[in-house]
Amino acid sequence: MRWARTTAQVAAAELGIAGLGLGYGIIEAHRFTLRRFTVPVLAPGSTPIRVLHISDLHLLARQHAKLEWVSRLAGLEPDLVVNTGDNFASDDALEPLLDCLSELLRVPGVFVFGSNDYLKPVFKNPFGYLLHGRSERTEGDLPTLDFEALRRAFTEAGWLDLNDRSGSLEVAGRRLAFRGTDDAHHERDHYERVAGPADPHADLNVGVTHAPYRRVLDAMTADGMDLILAGHTHGGQVCLPFKGALITNCDIDPARVKGLSTHRAEGRTAWLHVSAGLGSSPFAPYRTFCQPEASLLTLVARH
Repeated sequence: MRWARTTAQVAAAELGIAGLGLGYGIIEAHRFTLRRFTVPVLAPGSTPIRVLHISDLHLLARQHAKLEWVSRLAGLEPDLVVNTGDNFASDDALEPLLDCLSELLRVPGVFVFGSNDYLKPVFKNPFGYLLHGRSERTEGDLPTLDFEALRRAFTEAGWLDLNDRSGSLEVAGRRLAFRGTDDAHHERDHYERVAGPADPHADLNVGVTHAPYRRVLDAMTADGMDLILAGHTHGGQVCLPFKGALITNCDIDPARVKGLSTHRAEGRTAWLHVSAGLGSSPFAPYRTFCQPEASLLTLVARH
């Protein structure tokens, strides 16, 4: 009987700790923050370029605090906006999304899609994510979002569609060359469509992808991209103090699950920025020791 009571007490304590962690994670999921990074990637003597990187809003129409916070990002006056996907989670969120991005859509921008731009979220076992180290693909037909309306809104505003495409923009008086892939997490990526040497006439060559899988990072780096931007990981979403992310939801290592780092392939090195993003699945609305974020990258001259 004493053993049974002890076991029950331990189980109750563990459930209590888990409940506290979940409660804290729901609170932290609303603590939006701006990260700032300086990236020495431009030619010597260049003036800075300010890049706003946003990702993984997973927006629902009722998320008014998120909408208001994102709308204020235009006050940063970026020279370029990079959107790395997973924008909205319901049909009625499209119009609020475009409203909150309206001022940023006046700025030169580029975008790629994630799986949650195409597909509506469905309930999955949240523990499966922790057990398998990545979200599991749901088989069968799934309800879709109006991603073509989202694409039209972005492209009509002048943003470049980089889903397995390439292009260039003039940004702060410089010519930037871009190439991107569609969502690698659901194997929609076809890097071969944009592969090849970096543009030697561009002031900067930039790779953009939703999910930072190593096959994409390796290919972009080997081709000479100076800077690569990605999202998808949610920074691990469930992190531990001092240890950080437990999983990355792709094959990148946990040390680079968010923030600024580098990537090496075939003797070349690219700067890599992975955004921890601004949201999460509506069925897992928590972030533990991993605040939702957008990032302002100030690109400066190499030393």
